[in-house]
Amino acid sequence: MGIRIGLIGAGRMGMVYAHTLAFSVSEVDLVSIADANPQTAEDAAARYGAKNWYSDYRALLDQKDIQAVVIASPTGTHTEVVKAAAAAGKEIYCEKPLAMTLSGCDEAIDAALRARARLMVGFMRRFDAAYRAAKQKIDEGVIGTPVMFKSTGRDPKRTSLEFARRENSGGLILDMGIHDFDAARWLMGSDVYRVQSEGGCLVYPELKDVGDIDNAIINLKFTSGALGNIDVSRNAVYGYDIRTEVLGSEGGILIGKDRQTDLLIMTRQGVTHDTVPYFMERFGDAYANEIREFVASIVQDRAPAVTGVDARAATAIGMAATLSL
Repeated sequence: MGIRIGLIGAGRMGMVYAHTLAFSVSEVDLVSIADANPQTAEDAAARYGAKNWYSDYRALLDQKDIQAVVIASPTGTHTEVVKAAAAAGKEIYCEKPLAMTLSGCDEAIDAALRARARLMVGFMRRFDAAYRAAKQKIDEGVIGTPVMFKSTGRDPKRTSLEFARRENSGGLILDMGIHDFDAARWLMGSDVYRVQSEGGCLVYPELKDVGDIDNAIINLKFTSGALGNIDVSRNAVYGYDIRTEVLGSEGGILIGKDRQTDLLIMTRQGVTHDTVPYFMERFGDAYANEIREFVASIVQDRAPAVTGVDARAATAIGMAATLSL
């Protein structure tokens, strides 16, 4: 029997984690699911073989046989759920962002520290094979000193208007860009101390009504002196487009590609290929790998690879970039 895990939140990301926990990571046993919608919780438990379901996550935390929880509840609830999980003596994995404010991050981190609970936050790019290989090559000095970071994060469609509300998701820059902010710190081996943003509603004017935008560009300055640039978009109608480039003093590394299948179709009409449909097709293995890292940190009694401090730093960049906007 593996680590006994409870899942809190059965929305879009909750279902990603439910599938991962139930079918991709043999080291865990998904025993319970909680969601504020009772029918959602019951359906998810039946679909993924969890023995128990709850409409109140506190009931899940009361289960003594649960060792750890995966938190995929709405972003605005992360702080309170992390604090409750820590008080209940659970090991904690939380979907990004840890919180939408620095005070919320601090409360969650402090609660975990006081309870001596592990707190890992979900930044799956760190566990993708291409990103991990790039990090290893950079650390080995293959491209010399990193001096320039460039990242593209584009979704094929806009999110729901309810989720896009700044109070629910933090807005485009924090919600989507936070993955790029974390990757920037990690790959460059340096913190960010200055940001400057431009953005607007260029394709979906209805986003203005909920206080969000659909496209943004963020410039970064690292404490190392290096430079960075990130673009995030909700209207990459051609597919899910995630690419990162690091330029060093002795070369460069390019992570990502625009096709799902390594196949070109060549006819008189031209050369065509498919594109990556969405995030699970691109990062499905990475989601499983980060859960394995979380489990390994519990088994080996050590800190996880991505901590609350890392999550706080990414949130700080996102908040500053939103303020600049």
